[in-house]
Amino acid sequence: MNSRDTHPQRNFPSAKDECATLAPHPSYDRPGSAYELAFKDESFLLRDDMRPIRLQLELLKPEKLLDEQGVHATIVMFGSARILPEDTARTRLAAAEADGDPGAIARARGQLAMSRYYEEARRFAQIATQACADRGRPIVIATGGGPGVMEAGNRGAYEVGGKSVGLNIVLPHEQYPNPYITPELCFRFHYFGLRKMHFLMRSIALVCFPGGYGTLDELFETLTLIQTGKSRRRPILLFGRDFWTRLINIDLLLETGMISPGDEQLFQYVETAEEAWAVLSQQPELAASAGA
Repeated sequence: MNSRDTHPQRNFPSAKDECATLAPHPSYDRPGSAYELAFKDESFLLRDDMRPIRLQLELLKPEKLLDEQGVHATIVMFGSARILPEDTARTRLAAAEADGDPGAIARARGQLAMSRYYEEARRFAQIATQACADRGRPIVIATGGGPGVMEAGNRGAYEVGGKSVGLNIVLPHEQYPNPYITPELCFRFHYFGLRKMHFLMRSIALVCFPGGYGTLDELFETLTLIQTGKSRRRPILLFGRDFWTRLINIDLLLETGMISPGDEQLFQYVETAEEAWAVLSQQPELAASAGA
């Protein structure tokens, strides 16, 4: 039984209440003083030797708030921050063609070609969010919270009235949260490791779109954890067979013994949002409630 059930009045003030009623002490409330409460003392908490406490806080804050919001299962979407919405890509191509710069035109055409992944990610998030709601499954989309494919995932969920998670990271060139994340589920991390841990703690599936170093880092950490048995197996879908097979030579890894036979089956390729959802909808976490 919770102590609050038997004692409606607190025996001790909460830390929040204590901070609100602190009396000023001009002789000690000054820079360099040790008088500040430890949990309010930013200069103390940011010391190098307090890193273990900061790691614990980055583990606990999302954990507690996600639990309070009822988020216990997610479909995680990874992919490049550089992939544009189709309309934006078309506008950039038109501007490049008007300027007549061959290099700019080539880059803009490449961006337009890749923009299909933004639209597939957006549609996948719409389909998955709506289907989970229809089946009575509180499974939400989770992304890295930034632009590109991440924005597309949060946007798709938002457009059908669903919640979605954004796990942002502090970068030298600041990543700003996209506007489609549910505010109560928008987090910011300092430590990449804890951010990646939170991606996987609640995930029932990973849907990975084309991306660069960051996307590859997230994908291969997931594959490594599953391959080594550190994490349970779950579906990993790679959007765009042509992109992934040109980027990663799985056959070479098998031929040289760098991975074991069967490791190539830890993921599968898909091309469309509908195909991806058809695969995931057969998973136990989702198929079990198909008649709900």
